[in-house]
Parts: sequence; C-alpha cells; structure tokens
Amino acid sequence: MNRPMIELRRVHRFFGDTRAVDDVSFEIPAGEVFGYIGPNGAGKTTSMRILATLDVPTYGDAFVDGFSVVNDPDRVRRRLGFMPDYYGTYANVNCTEYLDFFARAYGLIGRERAKSLKYVMDFTGLDGLAEKPIRGLSKGMKQRLCLGRAMIHDPSVLILDEPAAGLDPRARIELRRMIRSLASDGKAILISSHILTELDEMCDRVGILEQGTLLATGSVADMQDGMRATPQVGDPSMTEIHARVLNTGASLGHWLADRDGISHVVVDGEIVRFTYAGDRQAEAALLREMVLAEFPVVEFAARTKSLEDVFLHVTQGVVQ
Repeated sequence: MNRPMIELRRVHRFFGDTRAVDDVSFEIPAGEVFGYIGPNGAGKTTSMRILATLDVPTYGDAFVDGFSVVNDPDRVRRRLGFMPDYYGTYANVNCTEYLDFFARAYGLIGRERAKSLKYVMDFTGLDGLAEKPIRGLSKGMKQRLCLGRAMIHDPSVLILDEPAAGLDPRARIELRRMIRSLASDGKAILISSHILTELDEMCDRVGILEQGTLLATGSVADMQDGMRATPQVGDPSMTEIHARVLNTGASLGHWLADRDGISHVVVDGEIVRFTYAGDRQAEAALLREMVLAEFPVVEFAARTKSLEDVFLHVTQGVVQ
C-alpha cells in the first residue's frame, strides 16, 4: 500500500554512443511534487518519455503505480497524464470539443464523461471559454487546456514537461496553485522546468540531472544544509548575514571584523552585511553576543541559498 507512484530503477537510455539517461533511480510517493532540473540535453525529457511509455529504456525499468512501462504500458497509460513541452492542438475545434475528444479516447462515456468534462473545465478556469476556438486562446489558456487534457481521465500520476514555459507571471502563479492543488488530492507529480524559482516554491523534492546522471535528490532545504556542511574554496557554504543596528553600523563592523569565521564585512549606514562560517546554532549564539555587547539590533537574517545556488553548486555546466 505504501509503494511509490513513480519509480525509476537503474534506467539507462543510449542513443549510439550518447548516454542520454545513465543509471537513474528515484521514487515519488503519492501527494508529492518532484522537480526535475538540469541543463538542456541532460536527459530530463528522455526520462519523462520513458515514463509516459513513448520510449523504452535500454536497460532498467520504470514503474507507474506499480506497473512496468516495459511490460504493462496499457495499464500505465490509464494511470498517467502526460503534458509534453510541445503539444498539438486542433485549429477547428473549441475547448469543450477538444477535451471531449480525449475523454472519449480514454473510454469515458455518459455521465462519467460529462462529470469529468465539467470538473476539468472548472478546475482549469476554462468554463468561461468552453465554446471558444483553440486558435483564439492565449498561451496561458492553451497551457491550461493541455493540463486539462492530461487530467481528463483522473490519473494518479502527472508528468509535466516545462509547463510554465512562455507564461506571464500571473499565469505561472495560477499554474503553480493548480499543481499544488492536484498534489493535495494525492496525485504524484513529476515536473521539469528551467524556471528554478518556480520549482523552489512549488516542489517538495528535486532531482538534479546532468549528462544523463542523477547528481542529487532531496528537498531544497536538505540540499542547502548539505552545502553549508561542505565548505569549499570560494565559500559557497558560507552564510550571508544581513544585520541592521541603530546608529552603530560602523562600530558593529569593527566588532565583527575581529571575530573568527566572519569575513567580507560591508557597512552601509545602519546595515551590516557579512559572511559567516557557522551553522544555525552558531548564528543564534552570534546574535546573542551582539545583543549582550549592547548593539541595538533591529534586524538579523541569514540569506537562504536558493535552488539556483544549489543547482550551480551541484552541476558543472557540461552538456552532451
């Protein structure tokens, strides 16, 4: 009952001498949004196509709701909704006709099909555009329509390849809300994107892929902590601290400069910025010492490393 909804087991996919996917394994449980990131040519789309039964692995296997994409592709397709990075639409049909076509293709009939159409139209916000021809839709509305197509048969797993590409900020926010809502309903969601700030806010865990190899998986917070625990030249693990003190910025700057583990002290009026090599407990102790030294601290915050920081830390920028 606790089996993962998406699972890759040592998946390899070779195209001649090119190892597009090279020994990739990970699991995604129900209700989780998993971000799949990597440079162009890293193997993200190939992995997703294998999960969607549009390609087969050279070695290894992948599973959707316990069914093998190699041995049980028909069962996989019933449980999976796939939204590719490029999708075709039909110019001479409206939104309702388009979704109804795919509902029929999945074998939905009668009240079941009508209920599914109504739910998807309401969920994606297309109910007010039901009779509008697809050629007249904006980019954002077409993305919603494609998401509706992927979920028309109520799959337990969704594979979304670059769903936010080309969307304006409002459309991206609305798409993010829809994806989180689908996850809260228990669906397992694998999503790739080049917009790392979107994945940072949306995903429970991420996997970083480069040259077909999975370099790291985990929550962004865990990866940030891992960066802090592994100092390297150029201080990627150092924490950037921002402090504001009333009328004593210069004095605090001199006080900090004499302390171990602190570097790059910059004073800008009441604001003092510096980098610190301590963990979070050490940050709390430093703040306490500042207060005991009678500095009137009104702000003290560590800059949290973003998913972009983690991505640059883990990858080397190599493509194949």
